[in-house]
Amino acid sequence: MDKSYTGKAYRWNRENYSSRRRYLDIWSFVLTLMFRLWLYNRSWSYSGGPTEVKKAARRKAQAIWIRNTLLDLGPTFIKIGQLFSTRADIFPGEYVEELSKLQDKVPAFAYEQVEKIIQQELGKKIPQLFESFEPIPLAAASLGQVHKATLHSGESVVVKVQRPGLKKLFEIDLQILKGIARYFQSHPKWGRGRDWIGIYEECCRILWEEIDYLNEGRNADTFRRNFRTYEWVKVPRVYWRYASPRVLTLEYLPGIKISQYEALEAAGLNRKILARQGAQAYLHQLLNNGFFHADPHPGNIAVSPSGALIFYDFGMMGRIKSNIREGLMETLFGVASKDGDRVVKSLIDLGALAPAEDMGPIRRSIQYMLDHFMDKPFENQSVSAISDDLYEIAYGQPFRFPATFTFVMRAFSTLEGVGKGLDPEFSFMEVAKPYAMQLMTNMNGSQTNTLLDEIGRQAAQVSSTALGLPRQLEDTLDRLERGDVRIRVRSIETERLLRRQTNIQLGMIYAVIISGFTLSASILVKDYIWLALLAGLVATAVSWLLIRLLLRLDRYDRMY
Repeated sequence: MDKSYTGKAYRWNRENYSSRRRYLDIWSFVLTLMFRLWLYNRSWSYSGGPTEVKKAARRKAQAIWIRNTLLDLGPTFIKIGQLFSTRADIFPGEYVEELSKLQDKVPAFAYEQVEKIIQQELGKKIPQLFESFEPIPLAAASLGQVHKATLHSGESVVVKVQRPGLKKLFEIDLQILKGIARYFQSHPKWGRGRDWIGIYEECCRILWEEIDYLNEGRNADTFRRNFRTYEWVKVPRVYWRYASPRVLTLEYLPGIKISQYEALEAAGLNRKILARQGAQAYLHQLLNNGFFHADPHPGNIAVSPSGALIFYDFGMMGRIKSNIREGLMETLFGVASKDGDRVVKSLIDLGALAPAEDMGPIRRSIQYMLDHFMDKPFENQSVSAISDDLYEIAYGQPFRFPATFTFVMRAFSTLEGVGKGLDPEFSFMEVAKPYAMQLMTNMNGSQTNTLLDEIGRQAAQVSSTALGLPRQLEDTLDRLERGDVRIRVRSIETERLLRRQTNIQLGMIYAVIISGFTLSASILVKDYIWLALLAGLVATAVSWLLIRLLLRLDRYDRMY
């Protein structure tokens, strides 16, 4: 257990929670964050003026503050922060980077509470259920903690016990977050192009599923069945006689954490093979089963002494429906053929992209990414680099990536990082290439990389374009008649003159205010010294604003 957290007491680390106190704590965080974001866009808040370096440093500091505050706010916000670490399409890169470091290691709760919960859930006391039960947990997290135990049959197990009062805390927090989501949805700036209510509902579903240990047990059994023919993958068995919504007993499968590279070498295990098997296991989950581990970080994957991969923690799982898989394949074909229009259409069909009146900028961004990346051989591409660029394009655009998509991309990036740590020459794309080729073959009925196939594809594309041209012309004329096509002309010189005129008018208003308050101070100074002083301070403040405005006008004139 991480000792660095044991000395800190959290207000939420109790059984009974105050709704009023939680309301104040949560809204204080939200309002402080909004003020910090407002301050970020104010040039006067930067000493010596804003620069990109200063803005990046401030974003980094804000991200660290957000991460620490989420830890202070407790389990609900720790889990939401971890979920948001997958949403690089919504949040800046610095925020996503810090949230991905968010750890939920917190002080363990007392053994007396563990005894009470187990007796409530399983109907018997610990000595009646287990031959031995270690009072000190193996690990403690925000949702619960894990104890090692031995059954009366002699089998070694681990017992997950949920933190006291967690359900009540979730109910209070999620009710408050619902109001916050509604506020952001109706916000004129932050609500535009973002489905905050949908994100809130998605978080609710995932959180409630994760604190239902029976659901986690069912996930573990399904995952275990999917790998029953793979000797190099091990999944802990669930002991259903000792399971309930708040207690889960699993087979004890110790192993070396997959990120402990020196320990793996000392055990005589082949790191290159482990890197490939980690990628193959995930591709099997994703493409063959459609049921995958949504949080495959190094803490949830270990290696047995025999070299088998051991998976832990099945609270957060993802499912890919057949229609979504077909949509993803359509996107894949669009990427493979560098067809930006096809990619845009498939993303709209998947619900990952909100249709807009002018799709030109989005289509050009996607086409740029395709032209930039697809010149490299498939096996030399990096999942992490592709996802980073994709999210960079998506940020600020009307993209709404489904949770499944973001979980898959984060898992790919995580596994690629683990693979690189195990084997510096590891390429996730090289491992994925046979799977992708097999899928494309199955859907097309034959290989598509021969010369004749390429000529046929090009001919079909040309004929399709030619046949569709009259229809496109007709659609364009219809849009012109309806007024849907808009032409926007921008005159830089006119904009400059208008901006200058606006600033001059603002300066005149400042001058009138200064004159009025200065005159008032002069009249009041004999009889009402404090009122005169107040008027003088207002005049001084407005004078400072006027001087800044004049300096800005002078600088702007010298620029042009």
